[in-house]
Amino acid sequence: MQRIGLGYDLHRLVDGRRLVLGGLEIPFKKGLLGHSDADVLTHAICDALLGAAGQGDIGEHFPDTDPAYKDANSIFLLQKVHGLIRQKGYKIVNIDTVIIAEEPNLKPFKPKIRSCLAQALSLSEDVISVKAKTQEGLGFGPNAEEAIAVYAVVLLSI
Repeated sequence: MQRIGLGYDLHRLVDGRRLVLGGLEIPFKKGLLGHSDADVLTHAICDALLGAAGQGDIGEHFPDTDPAYKDANSIFLLQKVHGLIRQKGYKIVNIDTVIIAEEPNLKPFKPKIRSCLAQALSLSEDVISVKAKTQEGLGFGPNAEEAIAVYAVVLLSI
């Protein structure tokens, strides 16, 4: 049996925060606002995994009202989610993601992001796809001054 999950997350860009995507700190003038480290990529993957396994969403497992998750490393949260789905008998077949951001240019960071995610999940890098897209400077969706959004799709097998 196979199951597909879709995840989505968006975090606002603000001054005074680190920009972390897929566990990798990206040098940029702004970072993502959130209760944890606000790693929007990792959060979207968590939601996709949880959804595919019928286990709710990241907010149910790691609520932003719980001080235990204040400034939490999202890779740690991803590993907890991975453990949960493995307990249910699921194995990750592949992960496909799209990061939507006008800035920074993420092309040089994509291989290292894939590597970080693969290492965190004990997977081969070739089953993880990290794509980055812009909105072509148009006024809808996240832009360089507002936010970064991510879509993630996962395929699980049992």
